Amino acid sequence: MGRRIGVLTSGGDAPGMNAAVRTIVRAALHYNLEPWAVYRGYHGLIRGEIEPMDSRTVSGIIQRGGTILKSARSDQFRTPEGRAKAVDMLDKHGIDSLIVIGGDGSFRGALSLEELGVKVICIPATIDNDIACTDYSIGFDTAVNNVMDAVNKIRDTASSHERVYVVEVMGRASGYIALYSGLAGGADVILIPEVPYDLEQVCQQIQRANSMGKTYNIVVVAEGVRPISGKKGDESPSLEIGRYIQEQAGFDTRIIILGHIQRGGAPTVRDRLLASRLSYHAIELVYQGKSGKMLGEVDQLVKSFDLSYVLAQEKQLNLDYYHLSNILSSI
Repeated sequence: MGRRIGVLTSGGDAPGMNAAVRTIVRAALHYNLEPWAVYRGYHGLIRGEIEPMDSRTVSGIIQRGGTILKSARSDQFRTPEGRAKAVDMLDKHGIDSLIVIGGDGSFRGALSLEELGVKVICIPATIDNDIACTDYSIGFDTAVNNVMDAVNKIRDTASSHERVYVVEVMGRASGYIALYSGLAGGADVILIPEVPYDLEQVCQQIQRANSMGKTYNIVVVAEGVRPISGKKGDESPSLEIGRYIQEQAGFDTRIIILGHIQRGGAPTVRDRLLASRLSYHAIELVYQGKSGKMLGEVDQLVKSFDLSYVLAQEKQLNLDYYHLSNILSSI
């Protein structure tokens, strides 16, 4: 076999991570590289939880959510001593390059390793879709479809009982999940972190729909939304919003927090294909001896970007979708 490469998944799990690992292993073997698994992210790297992989290791995992490599937080890796130990472990196992599958925090960890001389290639995998230089990150499409499926089911009971349902989805700083699932699911109100909300305006929107004959409403709320006043309460925003709608507008209101159910389930076709394409090109970069790169899909083309450049950018949400949702819900 040729050079050894390591692969780890870090941060929150995302559907499609297993498809990425599968492609990395099999593409590595195609290029006569030797793939090694690093379990439990940077925590496992420091502890030496590293094992060789072969084609059979990744058999039957393309359809599975989560990650067979596991993921864990590591406070020790945040320290210079921890990162030095991680480098020593890679040297001890003869690993030439490391492929990191994850989001912003995972990439910053990878960049810190590159600064210590480790060759790193990164693949974006986060349901928040908040990584710059790629239209989509692995896991986002599955998460959005999970939310849309939940909204479809909620609509059935909402219409039966003539209620307002406030559905909280993930997204502390990014409104991608709320906006895309809300628009595709026909939500009446969509609240995202990028646009501060006005509770009175939310109530007016619901009352206007009610006056036009609509007997139920669905409000999709990202967990990181903030009021226009800038003062965020101590409780979940969906609870505050739901209580206000019930008390001020007089509608029977229910709150549903979807939580981690958004992360689970088999990855969609889009996520499996995205994971496979990005991972194959990651192996190409490793084979070419490249380092400090992230693979992204832009306008359906796979492109590589300097990791430091990616981390210096802030991904901008396309607010055309937000304006469209407001138009569609106001008629």
